[in-house]
Order: sequence, then structure tokens, then C-alpha cells
Amino acid sequence: MQLKFTKMHGLGNDFLILELVTQNFNLTSDLIRTWGDRRTGIGFDQLLVVHPPSNPETDFRYQIFNVDGTEAKQCGNGARCIAKYVIHAGLTIKKTLRMDAPGGIVDTSILSDVADGPNTSTVRVNMGIPCTKPSSIPFITDEPAIEYTFDVGSQEIEVVPLSMGNPHAVVIVANINDAPVTEWARILQTESRFPEGVNVGFMQIVDRQFVRLRVIERGVGETLACGTGACAGVVAGHLLGKLDDRVKVSLPGGKVRIMWKGESSSVEMTGPATWVYDGELST
Repeated sequence: MQLKFTKMHGLGNDFLILELVTQNFNLTSDLIRTWGDRRTGIGFDQLLVVHPPSNPETDFRYQIFNVDGTEAKQCGNGARCIAKYVIHAGLTIKKTLRMDAPGGIVDTSILSDVADGPNTSTVRVNMGIPCTKPSSIPFITDEPAIEYTFDVGSQEIEVVPLSMGNPHAVVIVANINDAPVTEWARILQTESRFPEGVNVGFMQIVDRQFVRLRVIERGVGETLACGTGACAGVVAGHLLGKLDDRVKVSLPGGKVRIMWKGESSSVEMTGPATWVYDGELST
């Protein structure tokens, strides 16, 4: 059979998107890894699978799979791309959607159809309320706090753990280009206090409204952009009193805008979603 797919990206964080609304197919981890290989397959950071809604109050349900075949709970860049994709694929004409993701309900709004060219839309996503409760991240500790000290070999660093529907550890550094991000991320991602692993963000604060960020994602590695990582970075900086409510985040692949007004408020992310091409897989 021929399985239709679409390749998209959000600031270089790239996705293969399948819809199982009009198509029927059984995915396996082996297939995901095969398709995800950039040398012998299609290549992507994550596979996004769109399903009919299982909740009558939502428009669609979707799953997120990392390139290693593991399932993820949330993906901010992916949410933006799905909002554009379902219109492109003819599944809806609605520009405002409520979708059921593994990490919770996600609301999206397409603000512009031609933000940076005919294939790119600007999309705003309500990412929900961030969680700092250790058991919900999950993060193991006897003394809940905002920051925790970790030994990363030759020194100690301060880390802010939180969840944006998936676990994040945010480390503020003087310069993201000089920090040993690969080494520190490897240590934190194998740390027993993060029983489900963790996405590690390294954030350089330029001023109260602008930061630079690099994110090492679990199951993927460093990506050009991580939407939930951008949200987590701004939340962490806000909790520490270092950032304002509205912050521009510069990632290797480009910029997103994040707004968070503080505890009990949802995080809003605004950024691009770009269509690359459509294709068919022989299965």
C-alpha cells in the first residue's frame, strides 16, 4: 500500500507527519527508526501521527515519536506544524484548533498564512500550565525547590527541573557557545533523579526580554529548535526573577516568542511552521 506523508519543520526541528484519519496503518518502532535514518530513510527529529479525536471536545488527537522509536509526550514545534498540516492535508479548514496530545490538551491558532514565504505560517500555541511539582516532572528529591545543585564532574551547576508536558532541566550559562553542553547533557540525562530521562536546555540570558538557547532532547540529541525547551527556559528564568513576561528566544534554527505571566498561567508560544514536501511510502 501507499502511505501518504508530509515533511515539515519548525525552525529546523523537522518532522515526518502521517495522518491516520483517512489512512490505516500499524506503526512499529523498527519502521520509525528506519524512516528516521537521514542516510537511508527520510530523516526527521520526530514522527507526528494525527488521529481522529477520542475526546468530543477536541478536533484531533496526535502522537509524537522520537527518531529512536520511543514515544514523547509533548512537542511545541510539532504542535505548530500539525496546526498547519491538518489544513494542508484537507482534514479541516479551521485555523483555531484544540488537540489532544500525550502531554495534555493543546490549543493552536494560525495567525498568518504567509509569515516568511508561501510555505510558512505563523502559529500561536497555548502550551498549558508548566509544572514544577517534582513527582509530576518526574524528578526525585526530598526537598522541593526551584533550583538544584548537580555535580557534572569537575564542577557543580544549578539546574531548574520542570515539566511542559515532558521533563526539562534548564541550566543558565554565561555563553551557550562555550559551555560543555554535550558533556553536561549526557550526565544529566543519565542522572537517576530523572527516572524518565530529561530534555536539557542551556540558556544564555542576554537581557530580561531576550535569551539564547540550545536544547539536547532525550531520544534525539541536539535539535535546531525545541518549542517546549523554549517554554521551559523562559519559565525557569521567570521563576528565578531573571526574565520578564514576554521573551524572545533565539535557537540555532531561529526565533520564537514566549509569554508567561507566572504561576497558574498557561505558556503561549508563537513561531513559524513550514511545509517542505509531500510524499508516499510503499509499505
